[in-house]
Amino acid sequence: MNNNLISVIVPVYNLENYIERCLKSIQNQTYSNIEIIVVDDGSIDNSWNVINRIAKEDNRIIPVHKENGGVSSARILGLSHANGEWIGFVDGDDEIEEDMYEVLINNALEYNAFISHCGYKMIFNDGRITSFYDTKIRKVQDNTTGIVDLLEGDLIEPGLCNKIFKKSLFEDVKLDTNIKINEDLLLNYYLFKNSRSSIFEDLTKYHYIIRDNSASRSKLNAYKIYDPIRVKEIILNNAKDEYKSTAQKVFLRTLIYVYNSLIINEGDFVNDKKNIRKMIFSNKCYCSLLNSKLRIMTYMIMLIPNIYNIVYRIYYFNILKGKY
Repeated sequence: MNNNLISVIVPVYNLENYIERCLKSIQNQTYSNIEIIVVDDGSIDNSWNVINRIAKEDNRIIPVHKENGGVSSARILGLSHANGEWIGFVDGDDEIEEDMYEVLINNALEYNAFISHCGYKMIFNDGRITSFYDTKIRKVQDNTTGIVDLLEGDLIEPGLCNKIFKKSLFEDVKLDTNIKINEDLLLNYYLFKNSRSSIFEDLTKYHYIIRDNSASRSKLNAYKIYDPIRVKEIILNNAKDEYKSTAQKVFLRTLIYVYNSLIINEGDFVNDKKNIRKMIFSNKCYCSLLNSKLRIMTYMIMLIPNIYNIVYRIYYFNILKGKY
């Protein structure tokens, strides 16, 4: 294994208009000891031809083609081709700043960390840019602190793409390819659990490009309703005592967020909304772990759901919609 080689895995599905820009941002890294494993997940557009054309110009690019199976299966296949001591991920329609991997690897080596991560920017079609959070702070995390920060989500991004991981962390980690939403968080949980230490520097080096037709902007469906709950339940059932209360809090918080999304789309998901409300009732024992705002929301959902539905819809359409 090549010491300090970073294997960057890029899953691609129907991104013919975006993948060249993405790969260029990786090719232009100031840290050049990288290989770029581009996994075409059964694209039906011209993505595979674009990938092969670029690969002929740069021998660091390893093109891999597979039948469509989703982003998790593409990442698993990419891992099997990785030669590096470190693993990074970049989504095929995003881009990274030219020194992202230099910052991440230098921090990892300086702090003897198994995971090194940074902040990110959310870039919208209309030119808006939202930074998360660019505070410039550095934070060393032990095993428990890393998991708590990951689950809380107040500072640490739960995605995979603004991080590098020691490849050894992936040993014995089994991915459920049936999970389509929050799969990043679940894999991160297992990796942070396997990690002895991590280092976070809040510089917004990853650029998350928001497209109107991207998966994250697609309409509500069963995956978006139940996968986040399923992921948090897996984590809760797996959690150690040191962060059990955090996992409990995050589970109930997720139920509230999913319920809120169903208020906006309740015409198509009336039964699902009733089901999630029952789940909130069943887990109300975790309510004391929530902040005051979420506690109020929980009690309103349980006790005066019709009023809460009206209030939340007003809040969403007048304040929240369009913010992200």
